[in-house]
Amino acid sequence: MTAVEDIGYGAQFDGWYDRIFPKDAHAEATARALAALHPDTAAGTLEFGVGTGRIAVPLSRETGPVVGVDSSAPMLAGLAAEAAAQGAPVTGVHADVRTYAEDRTYGLVYCICSVLGLITDPDDQRRTVRRAAALLAPGGRLVVETHNRPAVHALHEGRAQATFFTPYPDPGTGLQSHAVLLGPDLWQCHQIWFEADGSTRVGSEVVRLLTPDEVDAYAEDAGLTPTARWSDWNATPYDPRSPLFVTVYERGADA
Repeated sequence: MTAVEDIGYGAQFDGWYDRIFPKDAHAEATARALAALHPDTAAGTLEFGVGTGRIAVPLSRETGPVVGVDSSAPMLAGLAAEAAAQGAPVTGVHADVRTYAEDRTYGLVYCICSVLGLITDPDDQRRTVRRAAALLAPGGRLVVETHNRPAVHALHEGRAQATFFTPYPDPGTGLQSHAVLLGPDLWQCHQIWFEADGSTRVGSEVVRLLTPDEVDAYAEDAGLTPTARWSDWNATPYDPRSPLFVTVYERGADA
């Protein structure tokens, strides 16, 4: 059995990932938006980069069983615990999204929360989108959400380095991000999480920043057609100043 290559993201954020990305009303709203985009729930649902099930678990209440692929064993352990606690029909698979294959297809495949950006080689990003497209049933949809390069550049205001603090709803908690632009498309963020008891956790990540045109090119190369693009899950029209963008692609019914 071939070992699964893992960048170590899940191991770094194990135990506090759910503090940064809580299973809250926003996650529920994202799941409802994805469910509304599903062309045929009976055709199945697949997530690339499932993490601890922040989206897959609530989505499974709307669509039925969800299969979630992730390269991180700690993330998948968190998913298994969450799915069991919620009685959710979500199955985790330890695999590499760049090469993942099955003998079946799905009505909806989604790759969100900048999972595509965490794959920092453009050829591997293209491979990932091809894999997702190959797993789509005729008439199926791929949904991608990732960081928006021009907006992140604007956030830095011409500086290579910048620091941001995001307060969280729980009193005394928040996330401090020390961000560095390593070039035109690579963005390194050192994250410091502050708990109310004074404890901190530290993790680092590198994202390859994308533009809508680049993701469109990957998808069109894989035989998909873009059908919608937004700045958020509320279907707000795309704005280059939005830190993230969401795009919906479709596979032809005769593909």
